[in-house]
Amino acid sequence: MTTIGWIGAGRMGFPMADRLLAAGNELRIWNRTKSKAQPLADRGATVVQELGDLADVDVLFTIVSTGDDLKEVCFGPNGLFSKAQGNGPEILVDCSSIGVDESKAIRAELARRGTEYVVASVSGNGACVRAGKLSSVASGPKAAYDRVKDLIQAFAPRGVFYVGDGELARICKIAHNVMLGVVIENLIEITLLAQKAGVPRHAFLEFMNNGVMGSIFTQYKTPALVNLDWSTTFTPTLLLKDLDLGLDASHEYGVPMPVTAAAREVVQMHIGLAKLREEPEKYLGLDFAALLETMALAAGMTMQSENVAVPSGLET
Repeated sequence: MTTIGWIGAGRMGFPMADRLLAAGNELRIWNRTKSKAQPLADRGATVVQELGDLADVDVLFTIVSTGDDLKEVCFGPNGLFSKAQGNGPEILVDCSSIGVDESKAIRAELARRGTEYVVASVSGNGACVRAGKLSSVASGPKAAYDRVKDLIQAFAPRGVFYVGDGELARICKIAHNVMLGVVIENLIEITLLAQKAGVPRHAFLEFMNNGVMGSIFTQYKTPALVNLDWSTTFTPTLLLKDLDLGLDASHEYGVPMPVTAAAREVVQMHIGLAKLREEPEKYLGLDFAALLETMALAAGMTMQSENVAVPSGLET
């Protein structure tokens, strides 16, 4: 039986690990804040005290916030390989959103230590995971991918799409999150336009969601935009990071991305104005859809919740 380790029990990592457990797998889990992983222990997982306790698993999954975090949990003084006698895990599957160059460097270091590296970027948020609507794009050695595909599919049942070797999945994920930033910014613009002309937000978004331009994304952000619910799925700071990664890639490959550049400046404006609030760090920890409030200010509008129950499309 394949032994499986898991690092990261945050907004995404927790429900993803939970689905692996529900599929009948045994997991050994490490999280920086142990209490956040405890409910997974109640479901049958083993919470380990040190990262080095995962060095002997067959397959290790990681989902952390940044490339620096991934380097730290792998190669830091108290990291994955700190206790390793010889090689670490046979395969490391990373589901984090990090830069291509960072990923290349991590791949090279893992190869030096005898660990194969598969990137398995995901599309969706924690609610998507729980609703069984997550998908994944993967890259890396094909034989290693074939070994872990079914495990990835446990938390990404909408599909796991292999795109080739190396860091190609990183490019796909960066492109995905660039589109997320552009779509939310434009969706907010047109929603405010309709509202200022007299159309309630819930009515306009119902029309959009049921037309050809509707999508899983526009529908599951609708309750937030209608009722000003900024429960965090993805922060504006992380969105800005991904837009910057997209623009860096556009410079490297010589692909003009003017719409992305414009969306990036709007997100930067939102972050800058948030710093003028009484509790800026708390506000910046809210969901990126709170950009609606910043755009409303620019339009001379004050937002209020419409207090209308609208479907997210993720109801289970």
